[in-house]
Formats: sequence, structure tokens, C-alpha cells
Amino acid sequence: MSKDWKILITDYAWSSIEPEREIISQIGGEVIVADSGTETELLKLAPSVDAILTCWKPVQERILNAAEKCQIISRYGIGVDNINVESATEHGIIVTNVPKYCVDEVSEHTFALLLSCVRQTSRHNRSVRSGKWDCTIGQKMYRLRGKTLGVIGFGNIAKSVIQKAKSFGLEVIVYSPRTSQEEIEGHDSLKVSFETLLSESDIITIHAPLTHETHHMFRFQEFRQMKKTAYLINTARGAIVDSGALEKALNSEEIAGAGIDVLEAEPPYVDEPLLYMNNVVITPHSAFVSEESIHELQVNAANSVVKVLSGQLPETVINPAVLEQNNLRANIT
Repeated sequence: MSKDWKILITDYAWSSIEPEREIISQIGGEVIVADSGTETELLKLAPSVDAILTCWKPVQERILNAAEKCQIISRYGIGVDNINVESATEHGIIVTNVPKYCVDEVSEHTFALLLSCVRQTSRHNRSVRSGKWDCTIGQKMYRLRGKTLGVIGFGNIAKSVIQKAKSFGLEVIVYSPRTSQEEIEGHDSLKVSFETLLSESDIITIHAPLTHETHHMFRFQEFRQMKKTAYLINTARGAIVDSGALEKALNSEEIAGAGIDVLEAEPPYVDEPLLYMNNVVITPHSAFVSEESIHELQVNAANSVVKVLSGQLPETVINPAVLEQNNLRANIT
């Protein structure tokens, strides 16, 4: 039996939300789309809604306190660092994500950035367009085969990157403290300490969530432990890397360069130094984008909302402890 469900979309990064509307209409739900997604606006909308779909906008303590009817917060994506999961759990709210989202896209984008750094394609393109025909500008170039790729994290995207790395003839080492050596060896890779990964990698690629543990995981002292010919690739979260330390490391030639899809401030300030450095390739947090991935994301995130409001468990629950609490708001059967 349908009810007058109200579902709030705080923000989204695509042209249409028709897939969400179609799925939510199956339970007679009404979609409410925030105009700006500011905390002030969300505080006004939150008390009347039964579910929240969110992309980038913060869903923190004050909003959760106001969302007295909310049963589920469904994240458009993998990471949930914009959601106060602990507070949501205390309020009896289920938090979900889409863990298998954009695996192909981000792993492909990782190699697009990697190759652009190693083969200097972006820099040479700019040079040719400015009227120069000179293949000697920029850093020295080396072949990939036989080099060592250091992978931070061991989720679905990291595993996809490892698979692609093998086709390029790269040796792979992995830093993932909660993953067993046996599981990593099963992907023809070697588990190492963070210090070993820093010192032995020719390229380091980040595929870890943003947590208290990983915030500013890369500071200047970490860059000093890397090879001077090494590159850093980040398609995960900007705040895992201290951007000021990265700028300093690049200027002092502690590392050769960086390929980054994410920054600490997005969009960046106009005076962000990384924007103007020749040994940096930057894309606008676009690694997740493809027509296929966006549609799958919309459908899967909306399906989680429909399942919970219909009394069913979603495929993924970020905070499973909430299911055992007496204050669980969802009527899961």
C-alpha cells in the first residue's frame, strides 16, 4: 500500500532526475529537490521528509536532528564522508551507498591521469598549441613496463586498477592494513607497509575512503620519502592529500608530478597554486562520469530508498548496527 512518502534530494550532478522520479513513483513517493542544498534550506525541508538522497552536500548533525521522520539516507556514490554516519545511527537512520558504482570509469580515469603524467601528453599538447614542436620539454620519460605501482586501498576500484596495471607490465604493491596478505597475493600483488610503498613506488595511486585515519595521509614528510621520479595519482578524495604539502613537494622536486581528479576545495579557489603548475594534470572530479555509470547510480540509489520505505533491506547498509537498535525507524520485515 502506497503512502505519501516524501524524498529529499539535496543535490545531484547530472541533467535529469527522471530515473529517480520513476522509481520513487512506484511507492507513490514525492520527490523534493533542494534549490541550493545549503544547510539553512535543508534544515527547513528535513522535518517533512521520509528519506534523503544526497550527492555532495553535507548531511550533518543539525540536519539529522531536524529530520525526525527520516528512515534512510542514500548516498549517490561510494564514499559517505559527507554524511555523519555516527549521528544517523544514533537517530535510528539507515545509511546506504552504491559500492559497485563507477568501478570501470574511475579505474580508467586513473590510467588516463597516470599516462598523461608519465607520457607528458597534456604538457606536450599545450606546448604544440602554443607554437612549439619540442618533445624534450618536461620531465624525462620512462617506459611503464617493469615499474612499480603502489596502490593505497583494496576495494573494487583498486582491484580494477590492479587488473589494468598488469596489462601494462607494472609490478604492484598494496598498502591496505585491514586486508590479508593472502587476498592481496590472490591479485598478483604484494602487501607492504605504508613506508615501503612510499619508498619503492614509481607511481602511487590512491583508492581509499576519506576517514580520520586517511585525512592528510600525504604530507610533506610523506612526499620526501617518495622517489624524486615518482608520480602521485588521486581519484579518491582531495583531503587525503595536504594540497599545500603537495605544492611544496612539486616545487622542490621531491616528486616528479601529480595527476589529480579531486581537491580539498571543490571547485578550487582561483589562486590555487596547483592549477598553474606544469607538472600537474587536473580534472574536475570527473572520474566517475559516463552515461552508463550515472544512470546506474541514479537507479541503485533510488532503489535503496524504495526498499527501505517498503520495509525491505537495501543491498548495502553502511551502519549495520542500526538494524539491531530499538529506535530503528524503518519497519524492516
